[in-house]
Amino acid sequence: MSRYIVSIVLTAIALSGCASYQPMPLTDQAVAERLSGPDMKDIRIKASQIKHPILKSIEFNDRDGLSPDEAAILAVLVNPRLRAIRDGQAIANSQLIQAKLLPNPQLSYSMDFPTGGNTDGTVNAFGLGLDWDVSSLIAHQQRIDTAKAHTDSVNLEIAWQEWQVAEAAKLGIYRLVIAKKRLVLAKQIKAEREKALKATTNAVEIGERNSLDLSVSNNAVEQAKLILLKASDKEHQEQFALNSILGLSAGKVIPLQQDISLPLWQNIDSAAKAASGIENRRLDLLALKAGYQSQEAKVRAAVKSQFPRINIGLASQRDTDDLKTTGFGVGIELPFFDQNQGRIAIERATRQQLFDEYTLRLFDAQSKIASISSSLQYTRDQIGTIKASIPTLNHMIHSYEVAVKTGNADILSYYHILDDLYKKKFELLELENRQAQLSIAFEITSGRYLPNSNRTVKKEITK
Repeated sequence: MSRYIVSIVLTAIALSGCASYQPMPLTDQAVAERLSGPDMKDIRIKASQIKHPILKSIEFNDRDGLSPDEAAILAVLVNPRLRAIRDGQAIANSQLIQAKLLPNPQLSYSMDFPTGGNTDGTVNAFGLGLDWDVSSLIAHQQRIDTAKAHTDSVNLEIAWQEWQVAEAAKLGIYRLVIAKKRLVLAKQIKAEREKALKATTNAVEIGERNSLDLSVSNNAVEQAKLILLKASDKEHQEQFALNSILGLSAGKVIPLQQDISLPLWQNIDSAAKAASGIENRRLDLLALKAGYQSQEAKVRAAVKSQFPRINIGLASQRDTDDLKTTGFGVGIELPFFDQNQGRIAIERATRQQLFDEYTLRLFDAQSKIASISSSLQYTRDQIGTIKASIPTLNHMIHSYEVAVKTGNADILSYYHILDDLYKKKFELLELENRQAQLSIAFEITSGRYLPNSNRTVKKEITK
């Protein structure tokens, strides 16, 4: 009977899978290659082929500098955190493949040897059996439905993460643009105050100004230097933050497009309109819906799994008297104690949890839209008020300049008015920064791009 054993072993080997082990060592070189900077030629190709529920493919041209939309696509393609998140997609696809597979039949073989008693005329006995778990068919479709819905949920959750990273990259561009404007204004302040110090020094030498005026001018220059240092540091920090989002090394600098305008976002939908249909638009809510459908299929599978386990099999045997028999067998599990109550209860409780989580997420989204919309309107009103006040301050400064030259005003009062103007300009930049943050938050929360004004914001805020 040894040939039967050999045949069974060879059959099992022939029917087994052909997957083989492929090593993937975690070496310094492998990590360094993954963390190396992106190949821009490759990025240009992928940017034109990107597929996303919200983001659209673009013609990526970094040669003229990085635009907000290009930064968004670059972040999606390069960000290391997204690469790690996308690995979940391969896992979900693998789980779907596994769910479609039926359990393997079981082939068994046994042999008995007469070893005592009256062994005259006896032969070696053997048994050959083939069994299969028929009950696996009962919930097979539900397991497939579960895996499909889970795959959809994972894909939507990945798209949601990509959308947030893309929006963060756009905001990073806007924040860096504002930081550069702040730096230009700080340099302007320093240059003007150094010029004023030089004029005051000359005036003191010829007796037209006194030492108090000179001290005030010196102090103004020192303050301007501190303002410039803070503005320079802020620009560096915004550049580092943008590089982190884009997946670039801290020291790498990709030039921005010239004259990037800060969108004015004047035509934003009302909170009620923006919240309408959000459950069919926001990717995280769609992911939760798909996750709920996956859990619904799990509940159905758990209920169906109450059916007793059934095994059927075929058997061929020969006893020691050389009597051969062929037949079949059926094995049925008797559900006296375990009727799958625990699993059903767990799956139902999980379904309820997902339902409540979905409703909570939807409620939070609607509330945040209303809150952000209100804050955005308030910020726009503040921007309008400050812009309206700047011409008045400019007129006052011009008047004080004339008065100082004619000796009808002291230089200290002039610097107080000038400080008020610069404070307004810096405050305006901070409000524009806040408007950009709120607008990006509104885009993320509402799940759509905002209509941006085509009007251009000047590169510098002039007097």
